[in-house]
Order: sequence, then C-alpha cells, then structure tokens
Amino acid sequence: MEQPSDDDAIEELKAADAGELHRAVREEGEAELDRPAASLLWSALAAGFAITASLVAQGALHTMTVEAPWRKLIVGLGYPVGFMVVVLGRMQFFTESTITAMLPLATRPTLSALMRTLRLWGLVLLANLVGTALITLALANLPLADPPLRDGMVAVSAVILKHDVAATFWGGIPAGFLIASLAWTLPNAREQSVLIIFVVTYVVGIAGFSHSIVGSAEAFTLMWAGRIDVMAAFGGSILPAVAGNLIGGAGLFAMLAHGQVRSEMTAHTREG
Repeated sequence: MEQPSDDDAIEELKAADAGELHRAVREEGEAELDRPAASLLWSALAAGFAITASLVAQGALHTMTVEAPWRKLIVGLGYPVGFMVVVLGRMQFFTESTITAMLPLATRPTLSALMRTLRLWGLVLLANLVGTALITLALANLPLADPPLRDGMVAVSAVILKHDVAATFWGGIPAGFLIASLAWTLPNAREQSVLIIFVVTYVVGIAGFSHSIVGSAEAFTLMWAGRIDVMAAFGGSILPAVAGNLIGGAGLFAMLAHGQVRSEMTAHTREG
C-alpha cells in the first residue's frame, strides 16, 4: 500500500485558510438552500427539541447548587449541552444558518438568492420555535420531569425578565456573532469540535447574551408557568433576539468573513 509522502502529511496538519473556510461554509449553505422544505422543517423541528436540553441541564444544575456568586458559572455548564447535540447532529439551526446561508447570497447577490435565503431562514426559524414550544409544553404538563427540575427551569428562565426589549436586542448581536463564528471555525476544529462548541456557547451562556432559540425555550417555559403572556414572550424576548442574532451573524460576522476573501475571489474569477 502506498504510504503518504511527507508533503501530504504536512498538508494534512495545516489549518484551512480563510478562502478555504469560506468555500467550505458557503458550500454547506448552498446545500442547505437546495434542501426540500419538508427536510428543512423536520430537521429544524428536531433542533428545537434538542436545544431545549440546554435549559433542562441548566435547570438541573440550578436545583443542585445554592445561591452564591459562583452559581452562574456552574449553572452555565449546562448551556452548551443542547448546542452539542444540534451542531454535531447536523440539525437545521437558525443562528448557525445566519452565516451558512448568507455567504452564498454575499457571493452572488441576486434577487433569486435573496428569496432562497429568506425561505431558509423563515422555515428553520419557524420549526425551531415550534420545537421549543412543544417540548417545553410537554415538560410543563406531562410527568417527564420532577417538580424540582421544572422549578429550576423556571428559575433559570426568569433571568430574561430582567431584560427589556432594547437589552434583549443588543444582547442578541454578540450572541449571533459568536454562534456564526462557531460555524466558521468548525471546519478547522477537527478532533476539537466538542471543545470549540463548549467554549463558545459557554461564553454566550454565562455572559447573558440573547440567543433567539434557547431564549424561546426560556420564554415558552415562563409562558406555560403563567409568568408572562404570548405578547411578552414574542415581543419582549424572542423577536428582539432574532433581530439581534441576524445583525450579529448575517450582518457583522458573515460580511467580515466574506470581505476578507472577496478581492481574492474576484482576482481568481478574472484569471479564470
């Protein structure tokens, strides 16, 4: 059997450069944009179910710890759980798609490409929210969790009550930026994928940034517990976080990621 050369071994060790990362993420986005609506909806619904594991894990840790300055750091260890399931399971996730679907649009900015991007975002966001609404409803009303765990989930979710619409929106921008950076980084992560997902999402969690889908699980949990109504859940929490995530992910990070390779792509096109 032919043995790999030293040059091949060195190439294997090299991290992908910005152009290669752009191509990898862009091709992933193009594949997502071409998926049938039914496939997107089922995958995104599963992601809505799975991401709620973050809230369940945080609720469990909350019930096991006492009030202390370090409690948030311990409870925050549960925040990455749902993200690991969703990202490693290759499920359709709204905040991850802010960059994957945006790069094809930035590369070929046409009306048709814009409509395809909006279609993807709309379907994935809708199904993600339906997923978090259904699973939190089940957790609140079926004997799936012990009362202390349900109380812990409500206590963790109640943190969003401290944020008004403006604070939720502004907090959504760094959350969108960081989750988009996660999607950008993973092609280079290789064996460190779990660590990268954990570190990035742990920061989002302990910093109190507004993530639209995890935040929707929190908002729905409070709604089923009678702490807030539908208008407060959507108008005060979910929609402002969605707007902030889009600006941070599709606006800031995706445009910066595309901008750093745009001139090189143009030069290669001219040479071709």
